[in-house]
Amino acid sequence: MATHIAVAGNIGAGKTTLTGMLADHYQWTPLYEEVDENPYLVDFYEDMRRWSFNLQIFFLDSRFRQILNIRQSQGTIIQDRTIYEDAYIFATNLHSMGLMSSRDFDSYRNLFEGITSLVRPPELIIYLKASVPTLVRQIQKRGREYESSIRLDYLSRLNEHYENWVSGYTLGPLVTIDVDYLHFEEDPESMKFILREVDKQLSQQGITNRLPKVRKINK
Repeated sequence: MATHIAVAGNIGAGKTTLTGMLADHYQWTPLYEEVDENPYLVDFYEDMRRWSFNLQIFFLDSRFRQILNIRQSQGTIIQDRTIYEDAYIFATNLHSMGLMSSRDFDSYRNLFEGITSLVRPPELIIYLKASVPTLVRQIQKRGREYESSIRLDYLSRLNEHYENWVSGYTLGPLVTIDVDYLHFEEDPESMKFILREVDKQLSQQGITNRLPKVRKINK
């Protein structure tokens, strides 16, 4: 079974970018979030109340299929966003904002709990923490038209749910990277810091033999 690493974080935090950079550095296999393939995403941002349940079911199914893929694979796989964020962050936030009915939310959570009772959590989660201004700046930078209508209070509430989830996460190691200060895409020193943190966590679990020694960053 493959070693499972995951990158977590709010919309615009830089998950996809960091997933790609870590995959390149360690020669891991990346599994990206199905964004362009999602048939509900554009409709969701136009009418969240109408499409929230459909969107969350699509992502839950997509994430579960990725986990099954990881189970059947070898080596190390790095996943862009976890199955836990779908339920504890996004679906919970939609319900609390009145954008998903209690009936739909209960059905979703029952399905989520059934699925997650059958899966193994990642060996490591890397959480990208970012303030709303940083999220907005990075969302604008990538220029997805359907994301232009995202409300600031929506991002802020997601951040609150992320902090609650991270503070109570007990399923395995979790490293927090503050991207307000660590601009890993442009700053090599920030990226070296992240690599040292990843190396340390994997070393503590005895799986450093999965890392290419010639590319390892020394402490």
